[in-house]
Amino acid sequence: LFFSPPSQYKFRDLTIEELKDVSKTYPNFTFSMNTYTFKDGSQKDLLNFSGTVPVKYAGSSYNIPVQLWILDSHPFAPPLCFLKPTANMGIAVGKHVDARGRIYLPYLQNWSHPKSTLTGLIKEMIAKFEEELPLYSLSSSDAARQSELLSYIAKITEGETDMKSRSKTGGRNEGCFNKITVVGAGDLGIACVLAVAAKDVADKVVLLDLSEGAAKGGTMDLEIFAVPNVEISKDFSASADSKVVVLTVNSLGNAQTYLDVIQSNVDLFRGIIPAVSHYSQNAVLLVASHPVEVMAFVSWKLSSFPKSRVIGVGANLDSERFRYILTNLLKAEVLAKDAWVIGEQGEDKVPSWTSCNVAANQTEAMAARNSREKVANRAMEVLKGKGQRSWSVGLSVADLVDSILKDKRKVHSVSTLAKGCCNINSEVFLSLPCILGTSGVIEMVRLEEDPLVQEKLQSSAGSIHDLQQQLKL
Repeated sequence: LFFSPPSQYKFRDLTIEELKDVSKTYPNFTFSMNTYTFKDGSQKDLLNFSGTVPVKYAGSSYNIPVQLWILDSHPFAPPLCFLKPTANMGIAVGKHVDARGRIYLPYLQNWSHPKSTLTGLIKEMIAKFEEELPLYSLSSSDAARQSELLSYIAKITEGETDMKSRSKTGGRNEGCFNKITVVGAGDLGIACVLAVAAKDVADKVVLLDLSEGAAKGGTMDLEIFAVPNVEISKDFSASADSKVVVLTVNSLGNAQTYLDVIQSNVDLFRGIIPAVSHYSQNAVLLVASHPVEVMAFVSWKLSSFPKSRVIGVGANLDSERFRYILTNLLKAEVLAKDAWVIGEQGEDKVPSWTSCNVAANQTEAMAARNSREKVANRAMEVLKGKGQRSWSVGLSVADLVDSILKDKRKVHSVSTLAKGCCNINSEVFLSLPCILGTSGVIEMVRLEEDPLVQEKLQSSAGSIHDLQQQLKL
């Protein structure tokens, strides 16, 4: 074999096969291991390959020099791509290239193994460069100035940026202790950013906009009105060292069935979870994508994070509303104290309590339960008419992020791995009362033993598990 990736590469055999394909199709590429410096100043030895790609533009042929860095979670995370211009070449900043030569393509944004490959990426790179040439020839005077820029680019892509020197002096994360990333710039993603900003929960919020093209709609408005401490990026490396990563993306494909819709979301997550997990290896993943129980399970499997650090937004919003209705509309404040909505989002969610000290004997306890059930049913009927809009879910997300970042040890009803609870034996995520802190779920709060509630939870677990069995992970 011409080149063998080191053992740090988790999917070494798959990476080797891809490198063989690249070498066969583009024999001018050379392979090596070098140090790459990320935006936050952290460094890692990564496999990279350099060479030229053939481009035809305006009747002429060009060889465009590029360099691709392969992350150690390849092929589940896209490579980092740069132009490598010579001293007499200038970078033509455009739709697919920034001022330092970083290459951005729809193929990278939609990266999903096994559909996405390195040779497929290079083919799209050639096609996009033929639409808009990324380099141009410099005059001799411009070439001298360009050499300064090239030395800076070389430092970026060879691990010697000024970030490195700043990190030595301790300035790397100065003033930014609580950083979160919101993945997805749709209505829900923007609602989460605004809610977190309004509650002043985090020191910095990164919004990863994975849509194609320039900033649109709400993302553009965030840039125009300059929301404090919010950074908008299309680059996964911008999420580095986040303490919480909020996932709000949902596939907008043309799927015909419910299973197809979920499979589209799974395919989307294949290109996202390994990348954000790579850059923030100690983060808590907070899933708000639909269906939240399944996508939390998918995130857990793709990230290989411990179960405590992967949670779904679950019934947190419903639980807060439920207790509000009990207290303020039905005047049942005593009942609201330990009341929760649990299970799965949608029609199958159920009310439950974490304690039942309402009666001294069995007869009184039964009467109290019947009375409580009537009030709970009324509250659930009121709850049904509320719906869940993006801004309300965003407020719920900000509430959860606040508890995690500030280590509040507050109880929330969130989607967590339910195996072992209520005689559930399958690996499914259901909303259950959990104490949250900086490491995610610290402890699951014990529920009152109610046969009806347990039966409903087991039924939900069974249907979710059957659905998961039909997915291609």
